[in-house]
Amino acid sequence: MDPIARHAQARPEAPVLLGPDRRWTYADLHRRVGEWQGVLRTEGIRAGTRVALHLERSSTLVGLLWALWRMGAVAVPLSTREPPETVVTQALQVGAAVCLTTDAGVTNWAPDRLPTLRPTALRKGDPSRSALAEHALERPATILYTSGSTGAPKAALHTWANHLYSAKGSNANIPLRAGDRWLLTLPLYHVGGLAILVRCALAGAAVQLAGPEGAETILQAEAATHASMVPTQFRRVLEATDGAPSPALRAVLLGGGPIPRALLREGREKGWPLHTSYGCTEMASQVTTTPPGAAFDTLRTAGRRLPHRRVRIGDDGEIFVAGRPLFKGYVTEEGLRDPRRNDWYPTGDRGRLDAQGRLHVEGRMDRMFVSGGENVQPAEIETALEQIEGVARAVVVSVPDPEFGDRPVAFVQADAEHSPDTLRAALTDLLPGFKIPDAFHSLAAADRRDDLKIDRERLREQARKLQE
Repeated sequence: MDPIARHAQARPEAPVLLGPDRRWTYADLHRRVGEWQGVLRTEGIRAGTRVALHLERSSTLVGLLWALWRMGAVAVPLSTREPPETVVTQALQVGAAVCLTTDAGVTNWAPDRLPTLRPTALRKGDPSRSALAEHALERPATILYTSGSTGAPKAALHTWANHLYSAKGSNANIPLRAGDRWLLTLPLYHVGGLAILVRCALAGAAVQLAGPEGAETILQAEAATHASMVPTQFRRVLEATDGAPSPALRAVLLGGGPIPRALLREGREKGWPLHTSYGCTEMASQVTTTPPGAAFDTLRTAGRRLPHRRVRIGDDGEIFVAGRPLFKGYVTEEGLRDPRRNDWYPTGDRGRLDAQGRLHVEGRMDRMFVSGGENVQPAEIETALEQIEGVARAVVVSVPDPEFGDRPVAFVQADAEHSPDTLRAALTDLLPGFKIPDAFHSLAAADRRDDLKIDRERLREQARKLQE
């Protein structure tokens, strides 16, 4: 029996979803999931069907995810920040049979190749009584896009077991019980957001959807007991509140990028129940996390490994991970590509384990950086810039930013007709806003080590000085 059906039977009136648009009990969600199962079947969706979901965070999206999982279909949540062309391309690359979206741009982009459905068109169907059985644990459940060292997004395939054991390990470290409320401010096309749904369902807790008013308002007004945030969000919460957490709040899970020491210190001094962590899409969210009540020196690490995970450091300092939450591989046109080396996944991150078994993350082995909780790969931005007519070469580096952690800055060799404004305007159709560089500078011959290689460290230093 799946967790929604189990709690609907045992605690039907317990809340499962608290949102700005509606509030559902476990019985409500169980009934709605059954209705959606019936109507999705009339649209030809069966066990194993890959279904793209291009929807904003909402109760509708939560319900559709559970309906797809219960019927054994594969959910493919896609970023609502990407241009329509990228959304359609990603859906087709993983073999999605249909895309659920409200975006007319996506609907009209390639209707002959990717059928679309509006959620409002999904009328009530006959409730299905089928539930997720134990034998379905190894069935594919999700495909999530993640950035890789090559600069091209990769499609990571997880089974229900991957998500289940990820949630079990998290709940063993950060206690979560029936009646608790976990604030969801992260998008559901990120594994950090998706993981909250599974954690809460296992514990019989409720997911609290953040509305447009922001996390800081809901933390105070709705008495959330748990929250997950990237450092940028937590900084804004501290600035928008009086600095003190709600008395009901028992845990704030921070992740998604480097956490400034000053931010950690401020949060801890003001009484916020912080947990720092390290995770990745391929491991279905957290790998290591600090325990409740951790001392400041422990919060400056990523904590110890959680149950059902393994961590080791390679000879070159690369972090390798393994365990039950580890994904099955990347979906490609040639099939499923497994990047593991003797069951260990090379993360591309550099780190070390101290004598207490705490993980210290020391940056990327490649050049990817994190901006406001979002992975940004310079190669992707460089490729987009070089698609613009009149741009001969582009190099993107990261510079520190007090709010977002890091931000991209571009050095461009282009025709005289181009200015920062024209380049920024051209990129608007190619990239989401958070990937558009904050500044554009000229790429000079002096920035080259030779005819082919660019001195990126020199450019990074130059960008930092220009930003001061």
